[in-house]
Amino acid sequence: MKITIITVVWNNKKTIRDAIDSVLAQTYRDIEYIIIDGASTDGTIEIIKSYGDRISNFVSEPDNGIYDAMNKGIKLSSGDVIGLLNSDDLYINENVIEKISMMFKSQRVDSIFADLVYVKRNDKEKIVRYFDSSKFKLSMFAYGFMPAHPTFFVKKSIYEKYGLFRTDLKIASDFDLFVRFLFVHKISYYYNKEVIVKMRYGGVSTSFRSLWSNNTEILKACRSNGIETNIIKIFLRYFSKLLELVTR
Repeated sequence: MKITIITVVWNNKKTIRDAIDSVLAQTYRDIEYIIIDGASTDGTIEIIKSYGDRISNFVSEPDNGIYDAMNKGIKLSSGDVIGLLNSDDLYINENVIEKISMMFKSQRVDSIFADLVYVKRNDKEKIVRYFDSSKFKLSMFAYGFMPAHPTFFVKKSIYEKYGLFRTDLKIASDFDLFVRFLFVHKISYYYNKEVIVKMRYGGVSTSFRSLWSNNTEILKACRSNGIETNIIKIFLRYFSKLLELVTR
């Protein structure tokens, strides 16, 4: 089973090396690693090129946002299963992909997701929040809740059958993709009760304007996929996020 990992990046020379190293350190051998760069100008490209042919495919060109870049990577992929690792993130150890491969074979599912931890931007060993994907149920989409996207691995055939990321959504296209795959088309999934990704905290703006845009896009995604909800319900999920900060 070939597993494709895609990293999209734009002007992130500070952390891209951690992401790349965590992929290249994996014990699983049948990995295709694709990096899609949005024409960086800060030295990111030079860092990526320094890895030579250890990167399976590298594209650097302007794009129409992160989801457009992800779609480019998916289209270029040749793996049976695809995972997405952000340039701010890293796998928690070198056995992550080996275990994911074993789970696909033993569980016979279309997709797998797991837990992640948020770490400080300047200290990847300092955990500040625990994202527990075990809380996920299909009914939770109405509250804007989804599994941790960087832990999500899905068969390429699912993208081919049900479509890629919507590029008209700028913040919540990953939420829309989960809704389409899991709620609308009811693909099978397995929850792996393990932390497999470290995500740097604060990579996305948490201003009220950003939160409002994110939640209105979630509302749009719900309504376009037949989920009854409202903006108040969606905002309620922030209470559970606060508990993740307090109780861990």
